[in-house]
Amino acid sequence: MKALIFLFPEKFRDEEFQIPKKQLEAAGVDVVVAGLERGAAKGMLGLTAVPDMLLDEVEIDEFDAVIVPGGSGSVTYLWNNPVILSLVKEAYVKGKIVAAICLSGVVLANAGILEGRNATVYASPEALEVFKKKGVCYISEAVVVDGRIVTADGPASAKKFADEIIGLLECK
Repeated sequence: MKALIFLFPEKFRDEEFQIPKKQLEAAGVDVVVAGLERGAAKGMLGLTAVPDMLLDEVEIDEFDAVIVPGGSGSVTYLWNNPVILSLVKEAYVKGKIVAAICLSGVVLANAGILEGRNATVYASPEALEVFKKKGVCYISEAVVVDGRIVTADGPASAKKFADEIIGLLECK
């Protein structure tokens, strides 16, 4: 099993990146980190991480799951990033597990894969507005699984989020 985690240059939420990565690796999943830029990215709480590859090097066919961590930088770097949106949509269309936590649930909505589906997100007014416009059925729960899509509401849910992704991978 192989999972891809996106990493943006700054203000990703440390736990939402680190906890799923560590749990997936502990479960025997090969985790690859794809970044928007080369070099170290900095989390909101000071964690630094270096991507293994750049977005334009990603081949979705190589992965079983695509994971989008959140944080305040998600709004700036991911919500409307055409490359990220395209990769997320391609992963979904090809039957991969697609997961997003915190504000990055909006990435899945903007990629067009949440219409008519149940999902959660960090409930900021902006995120909820996007969910409404994109026809997402917002569920106020820590983690929501709808088919192959996993969404979570924030850092406190990172462990359960990772557990759900691992559960879906084990069923593949």
